Amino acid sequence: MTRPTADDEADREGWWSRLTEVPDQVSSTALWLRCLLWVAFGVWGVSLIALDYRDGAMGATFLHRPLLIFHEAGHVIFMPLGEWFTVLGGTLGQLVMPLVLAGALLVTNRDPFGASIGLWFFGVSLLDVAPYMYDALHPQLMLLNGQTGEEGGHDWIFLFSSMGLLPKAQLIGGLTRALGALVIIGALAWAGWLLRLQYAHRT
Repeated sequence: MTRPTADDEADREGWWSRLTEVPDQVSSTALWLRCLLWVAFGVWGVSLIALDYRDGAMGATFLHRPLLIFHEAGHVIFMPLGEWFTVLGGTLGQLVMPLVLAGALLVTNRDPFGASIGLWFFGVSLLDVAPYMYDALHPQLMLLNGQTGEEGGHDWIFLFSSMGLLPKAQLIGGLTRALGALVIIGALAWAGWLLRLQYAHRT
């Protein structure tokens, strides 16, 4: 078993510093506005987690529409990779988008609080995918073509069937929903910790 090198330790410390970076001075006004934003996203996140993923209630929420745009764009972006990736690309598109946003805010803007909100959106996107997965076994959700998945065009019926996982669709949908809830809670905890650190630097 090899011991961590000095470079490994430095890398870990560097990433931890980036994840918890706080300006030397934080405006009290900006701090309290972030606190209000944190509370709002907390309440919003809990309300989304509480939705029943088995009946597709997430599809009626405000955030489903912008996520749907990235979902459809994902189909187009991954089209050169063939049919299977074209179908998977819809889900990848809506999951990758908030991760790219979080990464850009963390690395480029050095804004870990903004990155935590991007991570929150990733969790919500997982919540949005979960009903679609769950629905694959016994299709009930209405698709964009105005039909249920039994008529065709259901991404996850195709994907699960191609992998021999269709009988486990509901289990995977439930696990995806649980993962989304954990990511949302983790993102809120990260943001709350940053606000606590910023409080000590308020002016």
